[in-house]
Amino acid sequence: MMAAAASSLGVVAPLPFVSRGDAGSEPARAPSEDDLLLMRIAADDRDAFARLVERHADRGFALALRILKNSDDAEDVVQDSFLKLWTHRKRMEIGRAKFSTWLYRVITNRCIDLRRKPAMDDIETAPEVADEAEDALSRLHRASMTSLLEAALSRLPDQQRIAVILSYHEAMSNAEIAEVMETTVMAVESLLKRGRQQLRKHLVRSEDDIRQSFTRN
Repeated sequence: MMAAAASSLGVVAPLPFVSRGDAGSEPARAPSEDDLLLMRIAADDRDAFARLVERHADRGFALALRILKNSDDAEDVVQDSFLKLWTHRKRMEIGRAKFSTWLYRVITNRCIDLRRKPAMDDIETAPEVADEAEDALSRLHRASMTSLLEAALSRLPDQQRIAVILSYHEAMSNAEIAEVMETTVMAVESLLKRGRQQLRKHLVRSEDDIRQSFTRN
């Protein structure tokens, strides 16, 4: 998916990798594998860039796809995010933040920007791989509930939706979500609480409809 990003590097609008810390701030953590790759990238090492893309592109794409529900847009967002990294490789402050935190922040912000634009995209749904051990009714119910959950998520306000996706699909802690969304842990807790309440309301109403459809003659 990201071969184009690693081989044809374009120019995108500036965005710092991480903000500069004040004097006396906490010391940098020990370098991770991503940090070591970022150091090589800062020295114009394209092999290191390709390796970093390989490590994170799939999860970044999965996150963007859950938010946008459009594979072409999701791929564009992830490619733009990595191109942004390459364009600003000389300005990185390595070790002060996890690379994945920065990447998720850029991806979610870009996805929100795209969702706020007028859209003419069709809703694309991917069929699930059928389990031959399941009967047809079970598969139908599971597929229906999966579709309902995705539909309910799509009805949440952007900030609630992002928080819920990061919490449930990415298994991130509230502190990690707060860092990605550039807000406080209390704000994340509030977003998750309101998001869960809205999801329950949507799903309860919809599941009642499904159960009625299964019991009709």
